[in-house]
Amino acid sequence: MEKMSSFFTERVVGYDEHMLKNVYGCKEGYIEMSKLIPPSCNFLLDLGCGTGLELDEILKRMPNLDVTGIDLTQAMLDKLKLKHPDKSMRLICGSYFDVPFDEGKYECAISFQTMHHFSHELKLGLYKKIHQALTPKGMYIECDYMVEEQEEEDFYFAENTRIRKELNIPTNEFYHYDTPCTITNQIGLLKNAGFSNVKKVFRLENTTILVAYR
Repeated sequence: MEKMSSFFTERVVGYDEHMLKNVYGCKEGYIEMSKLIPPSCNFLLDLGCGTGLELDEILKRMPNLDVTGIDLTQAMLDKLKLKHPDKSMRLICGSYFDVPFDEGKYECAISFQTMHHFSHELKLGLYKKIHQALTPKGMYIECDYMVEEQEEEDFYFAENTRIRKELNIPTNEFYHYDTPCTITNQIGLLKNAGFSNVKKVFRLENTTILVAYR
């Protein structure tokens, strides 16, 4: 396992091509997510924005969006800024678990292929934070690697725990290892965080999109 920030820093070159060509469902997912952003959205929060592949599609439709993007990897944020130098973007290098969000500001928050690295407990706290950052009629759109069977989820989480124990990695440090949740558990976490309605709107292999309404 590698530290999360180091893992992505070393893969900036070739990252876009990898996600578009090698991760099944992502190319279609970026386009599908862009269609789900409400036309009334003025302020968008992008968690784990990386190089902005989802923003590439969204900004084609909505070039005047005001975007706040948060990511652990400065090199990825630099690449994103180079792609869209004329867009209104506030890019923050940091953990979205720690960076404060403006409460009640965003009509829409999004994340793409980032949440499958974290525990239920961490995600539940983050989802509550996202809920508070949205306007009263705001929505959160998550595209992520999700599984269908509880046995699969249990296996990945158990392996993560085993490897961390063997390598003496503290639980509060972010290392790259996939721990996908089931769709059912993801929906449950979002509802427990206060979202009134959560539904699956897209799935291609394991790439899945959920929409959660405040």
